[in-house]
Amino acid sequence: MHGNHAINIEALLSHVPLFNGLAPEEIARIARGTREIHADKGNILFQKGDACTGFHLVVYGQMKLGFTSAQGNEKVVEILGQGQTFGEAIMFMEKPYIVFAQALTDSLLLHISKTVIFDELERDPTLCRKMIGGMAMRLHQLITDVESYSMHSGKQRIIGYLLREVPDEEHRKNIVITLPTNKGIIASRLNLTQEHFSRILHELSELGLIQVEGRRIHLPDIDRLRTHEG
Repeated sequence: MHGNHAINIEALLSHVPLFNGLAPEEIARIARGTREIHADKGNILFQKGDACTGFHLVVYGQMKLGFTSAQGNEKVVEILGQGQTFGEAIMFMEKPYIVFAQALTDSLLLHISKTVIFDELERDPTLCRKMIGGMAMRLHQLITDVESYSMHSGKQRIIGYLLREVPDEEHRKNIVITLPTNKGIIASRLNLTQEHFSRILHELSELGLIQVEGRRIHLPDIDRLRTHEG
């Protein structure tokens, strides 16, 4: 039984973009420092201030990273889904977590310990480059977000977000996207209040640029939406 279990983790790790190109024995070493975590919807995986002993990979489900202000308001920093990793940067800084992580749906995660990663990094410079590449992408996304909060109106931010959810190969009309989570969480991720977010969706609906049915959003004409200045 235990043997199968280990193979399972190795199979999952070998599909992580970060570990692409690693040899089976390297994956096996990382698997030895990896454990599964089942998180039910609503579970807190770690709190701000907890010690960081490695990083996490979402096998399935959805995680929310965020922090709570002194007034008790929550700000969502990131929404993560299948195949995404988080916590690498903090692991390298050897500091406690600066956000909390909570499961938005029942989720399965892998926790990959700092010790095995640091050992592998000494053996394999390509892994080092990949981890830096992954973190650089996250940083780039974060800078883009901050720029978007500062320079763009709420409406532009929402349009940008909706267009980001459209699969790349889609260039036609009548596309339907499904929001990955509820509107309150997405609003917070875009630095908007839920009221403001709903108001803008309503305006875009009135203009015929979108049709909202719960989490499903119809985009009748992407080009019109893309060029809408509002």
